[in-house]
Amino acid sequence: MPDTKNAPSSSQGGAQPVTERCEHFDELRQIAPQTNACEECKALGATWYELRVCLTCGHVGCCEDSPHTHALKHFNTTGHPIIASLQRSETWSWCYVHRRYFELGRDLLPRRRSAFAEFFGRLVAK
Repeated sequence: MPDTKNAPSSSQGGAQPVTERCEHFDELRQIAPQTNACEECKALGATWYELRVCLTCGHVGCCEDSPHTHALKHFNTTGHPIIASLQRSETWSWCYVHRRYFELGRDLLPRRRSAFAEFFGRLVAK
């Protein structure tokens, strides 16, 4: 399972960033996260630690250190294989199927929604 703070580097031990990409990586395109929060946790009134974005559909879920692990539950429900951190400073992705880290290029990093887009989206949805 992915480390929730940062993808481990060779100096940290554990899983190594992998440059050889799996076939799931070839299917990726830049995606916009659907939200800036874990919607499932918000509905429950729960908190989360870090956010992960599905690189197939843009679903945002909480990490596996969070009590409800919604990003993992999304994978188990949909089979969407690759997630990335929603933290601006992190550029890793994780393939659940192959249990490997990949470094994302700038062209594939999730585009975070601005506060204005988030607010406007809530107004339009009402």
